[in-house]
Amino acid sequence: MALLRSLLFFVFQVVTLTVWGSLFLLVAPFLNDHRRYAFAMRWPWISTWGARALLGLRWQLEGAEVLAQFDGKPAIVCSKHQSAWETLFLPSHLKTPLCFVFKKELLRIPFFGWGIGLLPMIHVDRSQGRQAYESIQSQAGDRLGRGFWIAFFPEGTRTLPGQKVRYKNGAARLATELAVPVIPIAHNAGVFWPRNAWIKRPGCITVKVGPAIYPNGRSPDAVLEEIEHWIESESDGLVRAA
Repeated sequence: MALLRSLLFFVFQVVTLTVWGSLFLLVAPFLNDHRRYAFAMRWPWISTWGARALLGLRWQLEGAEVLAQFDGKPAIVCSKHQSAWETLFLPSHLKTPLCFVFKKELLRIPFFGWGIGLLPMIHVDRSQGRQAYESIQSQAGDRLGRGFWIAFFPEGTRTLPGQKVRYKNGAARLATELAVPVIPIAHNAGVFWPRNAWIKRPGCITVKVGPAIYPNGRSPDAVLEEIEHWIESESDGLVRAA
């Protein structure tokens, strides 16, 4: 049954992405950035709805009051990265539009990559090293000024529940240089939708938003340590509870 559900969901995603992606490519030239973003993010919303209907993947959000507190204010979002699920949930269910920082290779994916290439995201060539961060910094201030939150997955790649990798310091550096608070997000999506897994398990994913982390003149390393400690400890607790 789990295999059949996963197969149906895969077909659902391919069909809906092809249809919605085609529509988006047609209408995008006639929309401003915010309307273009809103139109594009209907597909991630459709996809999370499909995951609920076909896979039995429900979700609950804790800490929504933190998000409301920063509505209309600049912020940087740092999320745990265990699954493809959170890449669908965050942009489609957070009220404030997100500007993701992602590797430019994603632009090659048909429809999905073409679509995000038309959005005010920040794509980075990791092979450029230091220049890659300078590219992020030059674009981030503009996006914040236009009402977008900057979104990072500081691990840099999806991890298995309980797996530890070194956090990259781009978000912390940006927060200290722009004096912008960081909103940390923990979750346990990897328990139900593991990295690179074909078969997904039904259940309830918990997304937990933490209290804002302010730079307050500290070094990027100190800010990064607080971000990593909160996300990892809370995610571990959510994984154990699941």
